Amino acid sequence: MIAFGCSVSEAEPYARYAGPGIELAAEPDSEVFAFAAVGTIGRTYNLLLDAAARHSDLEALVLVHPHAEITDPDLCQKVRAAFEDPEVAVVGCAGARSVGSMAWWDGELSSGPVRHRYTEYRGGELPAFAWRQSAPPGQDVEIVDGFMFVLSPWAVRNLRFDEGLALGHGFDVDFCLEVGAAGKRLRTADFHVVLHRSLELVSDAELWVEAHMAIARKWEGRMPARPGSTDDWRRRARRAEAEREAARAIAYSKRLAIDARIEELDNLIEQSSSTVSWRLTLPLRRANKLRRDLWARARTEDGRP
Repeated sequence: MIAFGCSVSEAEPYARYAGPGIELAAEPDSEVFAFAAVGTIGRTYNLLLDAAARHSDLEALVLVHPHAEITDPDLCQKVRAAFEDPEVAVVGCAGARSVGSMAWWDGELSSGPVRHRYTEYRGGELPAFAWRQSAPPGQDVEIVDGFMFVLSPWAVRNLRFDEGLALGHGFDVDFCLEVGAAGKRLRTADFHVVLHRSLELVSDAELWVEAHMAIARKWEGRMPARPGSTDDWRRRARRAEAEREAARAIAYSKRLAIDARIEELDNLIEQSSSTVSWRLTLPLRRANKLRRDLWARARTEDGRP
C-alpha cells in the first residue's frame, strides 16, 4: 500500500493543488493522511510518519506540500520501481548532489518534468529550476526537494524530522542528510509535478539566513563538501556564507521574474496579432511603413536632416 501525506497549513491550497493531485495518483487501497499543521513542519511530518508506520503493508509514503500538484497518474508504479533497490530510502521529483549548504539547488541538479506555475505577471508557467542546467531524473543525489518526496518503509520507521528546526527552512535538507548519514541512498525519479508558488525563492532573507546558520551549526564538519573545495564548515563564517546563498537565491528569483515578464509580453503580442482587426489593418500598416521609408530616403538624398 502506498500512502500519501500532507501537512495542511492552509485549506485552500490543499483543496486546489495537493488534494486533486493525490486523488489522481492514489490507488484504491491508498491511505491519505491530511493533517492540520501543528508546531513546526518537522512535528507535523513526524505525526504523518507515525500514522503511516502503523501499516504493516506500507510500500511507501508520499509527502506532498500543499502547493505541489501531482500530475502523474503512473506515480505509484514509478515509486515501486524506484524502491526495487532496498538501499534507496528517499525518492523525489528534483534534487542535487555536490551540495555544500542549505541552498541545495546550487549543486548539480537532477529533475524530472517539474513545472513552476506562478501568479505574478498575469500568471504563467516555466520549467522549475529554469536558471540552472539540470540532469535527467534517475540520478543519485544528496538532497531531495521537500515540495514532494517519497519515503521507503525503512525511512518511515527508522528516521524522524528534526522538530527543533523552528524556522521552517531546511527541514528537507536536514532529513536528507540524516538519510545519507545512515548509509542509505536518495534518488530522483521521473515524477510529473507542478509547483504552485511565487517566483521568489527566498521571501524573507533574514529568516532564511538564520535557518541556514542553524543547519550549518548542526552539520558542522559533516556537510558533504563540493568537489574542489578547499574549505569546510569549520573554517567558514556561517553568516557570511548564509547571506551569500540568500543573495544567490534572490538573484535566481529575479531571473525567473525576467523570464516570466518576457513570457507575459510574448503572450500579449500573440493575442494582439491574432485578432481580426490586426489582420484587416495589416495592408494599411505595410503601406504606412513603405511611405515612411520612402519619405526618409528622399530626405536623405536631399541632404536634409
